[in-house]
Amino acid sequence: MKLAVPTEVRPGEQRVALVPSELARLPGVEVLVQRGAGDRALFPDHDYEEAGATVVERPEELYRQADMVAKVQPLTLAEADLMPEGASSLSFLAPSAHLDLVRRLADRKVTAYSFELVPRISRAQAMDALSSQATVAGYRAVLVAASRLGKFFPLFMTAAGTVPPARTLIMGAGVAGLQAIATARRLGAVVSAYDVRAAAKEEVKSLGATFLELSLEAQEGAGGYAVAQSEDFLARQQELISSHVARSDVVITTAAIPGRRAPVLVTEAMVRGMHPGSVIVDLAASTGGNCELTKDGEEVSFNGVHIIAASELAATMPTHASSFFARNVSSFVKLLVKDGRLAPDFNDEIVDKSAVTVAGSVHHEPTRTALEEAQS
Repeated sequence: MKLAVPTEVRPGEQRVALVPSELARLPGVEVLVQRGAGDRALFPDHDYEEAGATVVERPEELYRQADMVAKVQPLTLAEADLMPEGASSLSFLAPSAHLDLVRRLADRKVTAYSFELVPRISRAQAMDALSSQATVAGYRAVLVAASRLGKFFPLFMTAAGTVPPARTLIMGAGVAGLQAIATARRLGAVVSAYDVRAAAKEEVKSLGATFLELSLEAQEGAGGYAVAQSEDFLARQQELISSHVARSDVVITTAAIPGRRAPVLVTEAMVRGMHPGSVIVDLAASTGGNCELTKDGEEVSFNGVHIIAASELAATMPTHASSFFARNVSSFVKLLVKDGRLAPDFNDEIVDKSAVTVAGSVHHEPTRTALEEAQS
């Protein structure tokens, strides 16, 4: 089985889908890497060659030989056209946002697996790329906020005066949120956090942060994810949390619902109540944003408050982000390969639920429904 690793073509993407150290975990798999694919993540070609990979010059040549292609970002339509008929792909795909790509992959009889669809079960933890990249993003979000804030994070007592610690509010205590809490605490900030899931309370407190209790019913879905909230719930939530936002020097929002638009947690009115120079880092920018004023891919200044759309922060720490992602890739590929051949078992829950297209058809039912609605 030949596994191909192309250079990522999305602007700003510095990660690579497989790093040299992971090749040893893929016995019986021949790895092909496009020349320069790992350069931006500091994995040079000679490291891949020493690990046993073959470096290929041109993407057309790489794709032509591939039984399976591993990427971080979704294939472009042009890349999908290079896929051999009957081959497989593995990447983040966000199928509901890339219906044209899904249609193209089905037309080319490509079996496409999406990391967003990997079920959150214990057996799939090593394949959970959403969590691995959220770990990086949560850490990086605090560093971005600290570099933009015109204040110290920790308490300072000096001969020139005493500096109070920065007040930091983390909204959403999933993987990214918990990593943000831990990092902000290490930098010396006073940290509080809020999540609609009751189970998050003990995790927040274990990291030394204060959990905000807003007298709202818990909202938790299957697999520990938050669920979509009603308009009434969101209105009451916004009313109760507004004073906490106003007192914060930094607000980091991480709330996401798989397959849905991100909930608005920070309204324009809340931003108006914040002190000039405060910072909001919105990790949900790519799905609409948790802040009403977020503009994906931009930094917005409103009433002196800096609102940073930060949906691809993991790409700004490409070395470790790539290492994490590569472990997710190798773990998933091992599940598909038997005796050196690609032999997916669709009776396996992980394989079945992660597949978007299979051999010419759209396998993932919600995506199939979305395609039918788009065509009607």
